[in-house]
Amino acid sequence: MRFLSEEESAALITEEIAFDAVREALIAATTGQTFPAVFGHGTDPGNRFTVKSGASAELAGVKVGSFWPGNDAKGMPRHNSTILLLDQETGRTAAVIEAGKVNAFRTAAADAVAADVLARRDATTLAIFGTGHQALYECVAVSKVRDLESVQVVARSADRGERFVELLSSKGLRAQLSTAQDACQADIIVTATTSRAPLFDADWVRPGTHVASMGSDARGKQELPPELLAKARLFCDLPEQSVQIGEMQHAIDATGLTALGDVLTGKAEGRVADDDITVFDSSGIALQDLYVAVELLRR
Repeated sequence: MRFLSEEESAALITEEIAFDAVREALIAATTGQTFPAVFGHGTDPGNRFTVKSGASAELAGVKVGSFWPGNDAKGMPRHNSTILLLDQETGRTAAVIEAGKVNAFRTAAADAVAADVLARRDATTLAIFGTGHQALYECVAVSKVRDLESVQVVARSADRGERFVELLSSKGLRAQLSTAQDACQADIIVTATTSRAPLFDADWVRPGTHVASMGSDARGKQELPPELLAKARLFCDLPEQSVQIGEMQHAIDATGLTALGDVLTGKAEGRVADDDITVFDSSGIALQDLYVAVELLRR
């Protein structure tokens, strides 16, 4: 059995590795299998974890993502991730990868792949809702596929928002704090929160905008107004999961929901007009983790 520690996997991962592996995984998801997510918690119910699994023609395995909020007080990350690859011949464990930082890259990569094919080519402004663990990775990943001139930051706390603006600046991204309504004038909107209610009004979003929701990954979570979904072209990583635990659980009508993998292979259309509003729901699938893990092991 091969093993990569958190330190080893974190040293290997890059935006480029994550982007290429996640793109491949999204394509594989159109013909492979992704099994229902299983939710659990530790002895303390506040310590939660999710088990996601999947298989394609090439691999099979499991990803366990945990959220231990008390880790803040210990100086440790609240989010952690472990990927387990199975030997296809024997069913025994072929590899275990500790992947806390890798998971952040992988999650952001999915939104970057979506933005690359769905956002207007001339998109130069980004709005980010949220200043938590994942938000920075989202902004950097999107900046790899579009030449961003500015980032509008919507934060619940002004202090955290200012610190986040400084963090973006250290990554070479010009940013400023913004209201939700003003931020919705951006060409690309990314929501990275734990919200259970819409973060903005549908009417604030301009024609031609690309919107990505990554925070809705369990029943009851919600970041986008259903009225926006009703007038947008809808895309996701996995339709059957998106309507169960993703943003599309709140869609008035999700019959037009399209897997991004079908757009990547040319089986379905993505953006067809400059004034289309496109929405990508990223609830997260195990194949993304498994493909990233294989690439890290190869390297």
